[in-house]
Amino acid sequence: MTRSHDMGGRFGDGPIPRGDDESKVFESNWHARALALTLAVGALGKWNIDASRHSRERLPPKDYARFGYYEKWIGALANLMVEHGIISTDEITTGRMIEPGDPMLVDRALLATRVEAVLRGGGPSKRNTDDAPAFALGQRVTTREMAENTTVNGGHTRLPSYAAGRTGTIIMQHGAHVFPDSNAHFNGEAAEQLYTVSFRATDLWQHPEAGSNPKSTSPQDEVCLDLWQSYLTPAP
Repeated sequence: MTRSHDMGGRFGDGPIPRGDDESKVFESNWHARALALTLAVGALGKWNIDASRHSRERLPPKDYARFGYYEKWIGALANLMVEHGIISTDEITTGRMIEPGDPMLVDRALLATRVEAVLRGGGPSKRNTDDAPAFALGQRVTTREMAENTTVNGGHTRLPSYAAGRTGTIIMQHGAHVFPDSNAHFNGEAAEQLYTVSFRATDLWQHPEAGSNPKSTSPQDEVCLDLWQSYLTPAP
């Protein structure tokens, strides 16, 4: 089934709009507040970054198509907050607290004094594992035929559909990292080896030279994707 968010390489969606002032970080002030709110609530520790991404993917297709970027963030955040008992739909509707919040979450609140340290610390995904890499630098590999989560029906995956069933070359090894297909569903981090795979644009796109400015493309163009080991098999 086509996933509404998996839009890479799809025809018919039109150009991506660009703002008039490219020096601006946010088009509107509320965009900055949406980002701040998402980070602040995420710091409560009720979910992880992969679950947050999957929540945006799970928005109804009609909403996904009409929402702007940060509208998707806010819509997904509201769903996560309700699903994890942080807030109720009635509280969202009225904009007022109806039931007292969980006192355990108060201690996790992202206070202004902690913001810089938390953001500087980031969310490292690299993990130690005894599993050796199955693929070597320069090796040719083919991605799985379907861009899907193989353990959770309709679940999160970082393999885009335009790269499914395509053959590329390993150009970097990154060690083991948290596996999003598992982590997004709270099934454990299940760390896997992560690679950067380079694909020729001509092997991905039906018409890589098509577009408003054909001179902007070249037969030498490539697309590099970070892909987990279970997405890959040795190329025939």
